[in-house]
Amino acid sequence: MLWGRVLFDDNLIVEEAESVDALLVKIKQLLLDFHALEPDSYEMRIEYDLTAFFEQFNFLKITRIAEMTGLNGSLLRQYAAGKKHPSARQAERIEATIRQLALQLSEVHIYAH
Repeated sequence: MLWGRVLFDDNLIVEEAESVDALLVKIKQLLLDFHALEPDSYEMRIEYDLTAFFEQFNFLKITRIAEMTGLNGSLLRQYAAGKKHPSARQAERIEATIRQLALQLSEVHIYAH
């Protein structure tokens, strides 16, 4: 189960759903219901804590991300489990590594015989 929140005009809207897409639908509906905000009048930005990130993208190997980031694998697993929380600097390093990995993947071409 994922949960999300948005703060609008001092109103903290919190919802949960089984997927990111379902969560966005629910939150957009609440913004429409409580603030008359049409979904095409704003842009949503999805932010993950490390627990939710590694659950959502569970095909990524935490150990490899730790190596690429220069962090201890055990520490990153603790972040992913929610047992510890990264500092802002460590979170930035992890995010930069994930973005670098995404860029590398975006440049992959698969050759078909």
